[in-house]
Amino acid sequence: MNDTSGADAQAGSGRDETLARAVRLREGGSREEARALLLALSERHPDDPEVAYQTAWVHDTLGLEAEALPHYVRAIQHPGLSDEDRRGALLGLGSTYRVLGKYPEAVATLRDAVAEYPDDGALRTFLAMALYNTGQTHDAMAILLNLIAATSPDPDIAGYRPAIEHYAKDLDATC
Repeated sequence: MNDTSGADAQAGSGRDETLARAVRLREGGSREEARALLLALSERHPDDPEVAYQTAWVHDTLGLEAEALPHYVRAIQHPGLSDEDRRGALLGLGSTYRVLGKYPEAVATLRDAVAEYPDDGALRTFLAMALYNTGQTHDAMAILLNLIAATSPDPDIAGYRPAIEHYAKDLDATC
């Protein structure tokens, strides 16, 4: 009987160390070096959502959105991401669709993400941008107005919060 648990543990350890090194490199500005490590790691672990997310992220930081796209898709297709990483992957995917001019896909991705994480202001902001790109300006403005009303520390805005929230429901409302 062969015991492969030691080999599996070593393989996992190598993955973890390489992934951590790649993240440090990306965060330190050595994005091309991080990209090379992550592409190799992604080949060895094609169904690993964390590797896919980090690979997508490094491509995004390099302005390689088209190359980031399939990694984002893989990252959210497989279970295992932390909540924080899942939010980041959904935002990255929606934003990448938007940057690539795939506006309907951006809206669909970001709507689903906002439904999953309704309190995430960044997701709502990116959804508003994608809605704008599809000509849904009223919906985009409503999202942004509600976000500003709910989150702004500006006392002048806070004083008008009820009015802002009212008009967010119907920007065309008059007396």
